[in-house]
Amino acid sequence: MKRRSVLQSLGLLGFFSACNGNTSSVKLPDKPAKNLRIAHITDIHIGPEQDKMDKFAKCLRQIHMLEEKPSYILVGGDCIGDALDKSREEVEVQWAAWHSVLQKECSIPVINCIGNHDVWGGGDPSDPLYGKAWARKELNLKERYYRYESHGWHFIVLDSTHLRPDGKWYTAKLDEEQFAWLESDLKKLPDDARVLVLSHIPILAASAFLDGDNAQTGDWVVPGAWMHIDAGKIIELFYKHPQVKLCLSGHLHLLDKVVYNNVTYYCNGATSGSWWDDEPYHQTYAGYAIVDLYEDGSSTRQYVEYLNS
Repeated sequence: MKRRSVLQSLGLLGFFSACNGNTSSVKLPDKPAKNLRIAHITDIHIGPEQDKMDKFAKCLRQIHMLEEKPSYILVGGDCIGDALDKSREEVEVQWAAWHSVLQKECSIPVINCIGNHDVWGGGDPSDPLYGKAWARKELNLKERYYRYESHGWHFIVLDSTHLRPDGKWYTAKLDEEQFAWLESDLKKLPDDARVLVLSHIPILAASAFLDGDNAQTGDWVVPGAWMHIDAGKIIELFYKHPQVKLCLSGHLHLLDKVVYNNVTYYCNGATSGSWWDDEPYHQTYAGYAIVDLYEDGSSTRQYVEYLNS
């Protein structure tokens, strides 16, 4: 292509004409105004080990020291190492470690989401704390899914973790009650609403295909615990409600971005990285995400590899 054709295709011909002495002005698009900055931490997997507590403390200190401090920290779940097959005593010390670091290092308001490893599956099902009840108690959640309004944005926090048909933990989906609530909530919103959805397990993620040898059969096989098995149903609902702009998740400990039907899906790595190993999990190091939300419903994300800084 000739130089003039290239510049025309890029929309830069007027700019270069001005630079070459043409006095016609060039107007750049206005940058949308920012509504809100949030931090997203997920898959912390904290335990009583001092090195884990120290590294998590470093993460929180960095977030609090940012020149532009976030208004909220969204915690995407898997706060503790694992409660799925652990005894009461093992779970107690993990939650104690979580609270110990958070109380010392965090003064920014927190919005919590339940992760699969926060679910106590090792106890007696008749125990009042069995399942998600213990996590709800520790995270001060009245409900396992809920809404929150701030700075012109509508936050929806979902519960991704559910029993499999065989009665064992877990598969990724929304139960019927929760889906009906989500559908009803979205219907109530005005057309100009801006919605951010937080889930522990991704509704949609490219990295779900790459976590493990998922092509060994000759076909792509993504486990139902890796990504929502009802993704199609949820995406169809979002398509009916273009107010949904952004979905945040973790779970996979991997970093990716998918844009589908004008909804942006960020899978934001893991605060623990490769379960507190200093090496990356596949190609993703331990980190947290800073997400800026704008008036036009757009967003930007920066992933900070805090242990490497």
